[in-house]
Amino acid sequence: MIRSELVEKIAEENPHLYHRDVERIVATIFSEIIDAMANGNRVELRGFGAFSVKKRDARVGRNPRTGDSVSVEEKHVPFFKTGKLLRDRLNGG
Repeated sequence: MIRSELVEKIAEENPHLYHRDVERIVATIFSEIIDAMANGNRVELRGFGAFSVKKRDARVGRNPRTGDSVSVEEKHVPFFKTGKLLRDRLNGG
């Protein structure tokens, strides 16, 4: 599902809301999650999962094409851990 499909689904289930308001709500939710993670905070949506940021240390990698050693800088990457409800639903529970 992509963002526009999510907006359409929410708009269909809530006919009392204007489509532009649903778009604004979805954009605000994603923006707040991104802002929180950019500030190093964890975002938890009970039953769904938790978004956090993990730090990857600098290391020496390898170029798969040439085999040469390449230095890889330290970076921060997004991480998602599923909640129990989501995990159970995916596993037929």
